[in-house]
Amino acid sequence: KPSFFELTVALAFDFFARSGVEVAVIEVGLGGRLDSTNIITPELSVITNISWDHTDLLGNTLQAIAGEKAGIIKKGIPVVISEEQEEVRQVFENKAKECGSRLVFASRLWQVVKRESNGNGIQTLYLKDGTGREVKVESDLLGMYQMKNIPAVLTACAMLNEGAWFRANWDEMARGIRNTVKNTGLQGRWQVLGKHPLVVCDTGHNEGGLREVAAQIRQTPHKKLHFVYGTVNDKPLDKVLKILPRNAEYYFTRADIQRALDEEELARVATSVGLKGKPFHTVNGAFQAAMNHAQKEDLVLVGGSTFVVADLLGALNQSGRNK
Repeated sequence: KPSFFELTVALAFDFFARSGVEVAVIEVGLGGRLDSTNIITPELSVITNISWDHTDLLGNTLQAIAGEKAGIIKKGIPVVISEEQEEVRQVFENKAKECGSRLVFASRLWQVVKRESNGNGIQTLYLKDGTGREVKVESDLLGMYQMKNIPAVLTACAMLNEGAWFRANWDEMARGIRNTVKNTGLQGRWQVLGKHPLVVCDTGHNEGGLREVAAQIRQTPHKKLHFVYGTVNDKPLDKVLKILPRNAEYYFTRADIQRALDEEELARVATSVGLKGKPFHTVNGAFQAAMNHAQKEDLVLVGGSTFVVADLLGALNQSGRNK
């Protein structure tokens, strides 16, 4: 019996074919090697950084997880790895050699030398390439982790430009990156929902993603952190909870899906590792409690799971429609 994700992938591919889509960016659902999206033969494969996630299905070592991700590398198809990680570099090199595929590590080609944020929904990255040339890239995606993602985007576009069918000059690429949210409607990537207090949601949910979120919290001016946090029941809690800030008030919750970890159980485990907070049965209930306790100088962050963020955005949209 096909899963919900497998059915939606089939529907999407059928829709793309019927609509005459010329270029599609297809994101793997889980892992890669056995994922339902992996039936395609792409023009280019891109793999972002490897972190602990879905260890019950992908393996309990970074090398095993990387091996599953490397399963999207196809014979003779070039591949971009966003970040060179010593623990898993050999996995990708071996798979690319086996497939006869050109392998490029974006972090070898681009170095971010400075990051600025103007507070008005745009961040600016200053990058230097291997020749020493410096470029400026603006983005309406505000997460600091874009410092790892954007070099992969620039590398991927450059490699696609080497082919016969794809052409994008620098101005076109820069304009696309600056207007990613506007052009795609992408949500939940350090998305600012309000100010005074600052309200942000972020879908970072695995060890790597939450480390980036924790780093951005430290870089964000605020008096007190109110964290609405929920997760699913297949995450290695012992690893992810230790990443989260200790000096915060937590509002433990669960998304409205079967996979969600019970909020009482989450609160119990979180308390055992030094996090302070209370459980709430719904995301919106947890969010309203956080907003009631937050002062103007505070930061209210909602995250831990894509589903938690989706529940919040859905509740806010419904509230907006009812006004």
